[in-house]
Amino acid sequence: MRRPVLILALLLGLTAPLAPATAAGAAADATAGTTGAAPAVRWAPCAENAAVECGTLTVPIDWDNPRGGTFELALARRRASDQAARVGSLVINPGGPGGSGADAVLHDWLGFTPEVTSRFDVVGFDPRGVARSHPITCSLELAVQAPDPLSLRGQADWDALLAHNRRYADDCRRRTGPLFDHVHTGNVIRDLDALRAALGDDKLTYYGISYGTLIGQLYAERYPRRVRALALDSNMDHSLGTQAFLDTESWTAQDSFDEFVAWCGRTDTCALHGRDVRALWHELLARAERGELTFPGEPEIVLRKLDLVGLAFSSFYGPIWQQFAELLAAMESGTGTVSPLLAPMTAKKAAEETINDASFVFCQDYALPVRDFREWDRLLRRSAAIAPDMLVSAVAHPLALACQGTRTPNPQHRLKVDGSPGLLVGNALHDPATPYPWAVNAAAQIGREARLLTYEGWGHGIYGSGDCPTAAIDRYLVSRELPAKGARCPAVPPAEMSARSAPRPYPGPRPGLPGWTYARR
Repeated sequence: MRRPVLILALLLGLTAPLAPATAAGAAADATAGTTGAAPAVRWAPCAENAAVECGTLTVPIDWDNPRGGTFELALARRRASDQAARVGSLVINPGGPGGSGADAVLHDWLGFTPEVTSRFDVVGFDPRGVARSHPITCSLELAVQAPDPLSLRGQADWDALLAHNRRYADDCRRRTGPLFDHVHTGNVIRDLDALRAALGDDKLTYYGISYGTLIGQLYAERYPRRVRALALDSNMDHSLGTQAFLDTESWTAQDSFDEFVAWCGRTDTCALHGRDVRALWHELLARAERGELTFPGEPEIVLRKLDLVGLAFSSFYGPIWQQFAELLAAMESGTGTVSPLLAPMTAKKAAEETINDASFVFCQDYALPVRDFREWDRLLRRSAAIAPDMLVSAVAHPLALACQGTRTPNPQHRLKVDGSPGLLVGNALHDPATPYPWAVNAAAQIGREARLLTYEGWGHGIYGSGDCPTAAIDRYLVSRELPAKGARCPAVPPAEMSARSAPRPYPGPRPGLPGWTYARR
């Protein structure tokens, strides 16, 4: 059963009334031309794939103090297959925060059609602090000590959380150096504009998914007249305060669970067809709370409630409902095989036992203050009322805790885009990670420059989810032709989607890994 429309309407009205923190800087920069000669990128065949070119671009650590040091932004490029029909460069970001744009191009994660790849050089960059672009480096040992959001029991636990956050941030800052305090998206968009100039493009053509949409939104706000086309797929809403952020994330996680239950009820091949799926789910949650739930075939892996919720959340990204139903049946019986797509993920220890933790990018973009344990407990109870099965979002609630006590130089505000060409804002109706209301809200904030494209199906990321949204995004990128107002694309059943294409990597970090590490299968 779908969640009541009333709840959706209430959540749409929860935008925090915050003023743009960088409005003056954006206005001043919007009309300024690029000064001086654009820095050059030296391209060479990539070691991992000689068909792709790799390079770097030197940019300041702190754009407000450009003489204070630099670092190298890592790039990868696939040249347009038809140079005679080439439009220019298409810069992409695969989400996260923490997703490697260079890897997305190297491994063709986003699966662009020949309509796009024949006309554009597809260029990916690792945002500052990510992967090859001076990664935020942190102790793995400290990362795995992060408290479980569902395990805090009182103010003493809350105080211990704050102490852990301080100790962990200090460790990451020490290992990373000065860049640590300058990884927010306000700086990323300035890197992106330098990349646009270095590529020789007068105006930017861009595709961003998930957290990559925040990059596109803020770029359009700061540089509206340097935009050619921005396709924003599965949108962030950078205007929400703590309660609105957690409420909407809880709502959309529950909506995805409801859609899974409805699918199982109407699908004979579901491993739980004819069963009370919600009752089984709550039995498994109770076993996890007692420490009695293990992963099928791997009894040494004990699953907490948040681990179980995280497995559900991950399965909704595709979605891969068939495999998730089989996993729940195997958990109940203690026997059966499980899809590798839902196998538990473990952190790979590096030689120095460090990880690249991009959660600090989010923390520098989102101020989500919680006063004390009492308020956190109230927020958890509120989330559980909104999401009686999922309880929380497997990504939003851990992130909110991880950001307590951190500084936010690029805080939330309502978008103010003035003077850009039309922007394409797309979202699935049943997205587990970026709620549909976020896209509606973002499009409303952008105003007449935005055109909302609704995919009436499921999963995170609408490009590749059937012919309709894919063709609409292709047309926009190539010809700047926006969909009609109110355009909607019909849902493609998950089984049909699986038959059409191989599973894509999740366009965002996976829950269950220490820190906020981006992983692909």
